Amino acid sequence: MEYTQDDLLPLSGIQHFLFCRRQWALIHIEQQWKENALTAEGRIMHQRVDDPFFTETRNGVVTARSVPVASYRLGLSGVCDVVEFTPSPVPPSAETPSPAGRGQGEGERGVKLPNREGLYLPVPVEYKRGKPKREPVDEAQLCAQALCLEEMLSTDIPRGYLFYGETRHREEIEFTSELRTLVRDMSAEMHNYFSRGYTPKVKMHKGCRSCSLADICLPVLNEKVVPASRYIKQNVEE
Repeated sequence: MEYTQDDLLPLSGIQHFLFCRRQWALIHIEQQWKENALTAEGRIMHQRVDDPFFTETRNGVVTARSVPVASYRLGLSGVCDVVEFTPSPVPPSAETPSPAGRGQGEGERGVKLPNREGLYLPVPVEYKRGKPKREPVDEAQLCAQALCLEEMLSTDIPRGYLFYGETRHREEIEFTSELRTLVRDMSAEMHNYFSRGYTPKVKMHKGCRSCSLADICLPVLNEKVVPASRYIKQNVEE
């Protein structure tokens, strides 16, 4: 199945969806949003690297910021904080031109860049506040970016990087088959919720304390709500 332009959902939502499906629905279906200190920190951090006109080359690596991406297979679109294009090593078999004088040599990997010689390997880099999390929410978002780039550029991207503001350190993320499957499953589930206009009920967890939508979601109150049918039945029986 392939989605259309009108079907595309925000790629960044996959992180919200894995963190809390109700939070995702409140933001992307009910259009609810409220900022707190944590979300403000993250927004400011992204603003520092948000420059769609910025491109630089350092030690042969071409760095592009705010790169728009989309996948019609996943039905997602968004923006990569940074994509680094690393020169692809030329395998021995590719050093000798093919008899026809055209086409890639056997074993060559990468994509061509405008006005540049050779091939380059795209590597997505996502900036996050805080530090690495136990659940693969950040990894899934980064992998979704890679899947978009693979579809757009017709190439394979085996890994990317997450840079955390608290640790000031890059974490290398391998895009395993398990992580790719998780992204595909989550994107399909997101589209299912969105098409139904479905907002899940509250399921309290420790992340509720730091959620910027806590005052809108009201997890403590909503978890204690008794369905009207049960309330009537209980009072009739009494």
